[in-house]
Amino acid sequence: MKTAPDTDTYIASFPKETQKLLQQIRKAIKEAAPKAEELISYGMPAYKLNGPVVYFAGYEHHIGFYPTGSGIAAFTKEIAKYKSSKGAVQFPLDKPIPVTLVKQMVKFKVAENLEKTKTKAKAKKK
Repeated sequence: MKTAPDTDTYIASFPKETQKLLQQIRKAIKEAAPKAEELISYGMPAYKLNGPVVYFAGYEHHIGFYPTGSGIAAFTKEIAKYKSSKGAVQFPLDKPIPVTLVKQMVKFKVAENLEKTKTKAKAKKK
């Protein structure tokens, strides 16, 4: 994994084929969460909207996609064919990026964050 001051620089630091895949992930995230703030966090591109949404990172053989633990738990069936952990899924560089799945996971995280924000606001009113 490489670090950079912004997402464009981060993506540009990878080989052309990897850049294409990273851009696909970036585009899918932006389409699914257009109001999310894009930044570099933990040395990788990150998106926040009422809290962390997702992170992604390029590696030699895969792209790591990090929708946090709840994002992984909600999609265990859909990500079963990929290598994953409790907070991440790996998309191999030699396979197409599952753009629809990425969008679904991002939308899930946005909705989850919105619900948490509403719950906190209600708790403060009491």
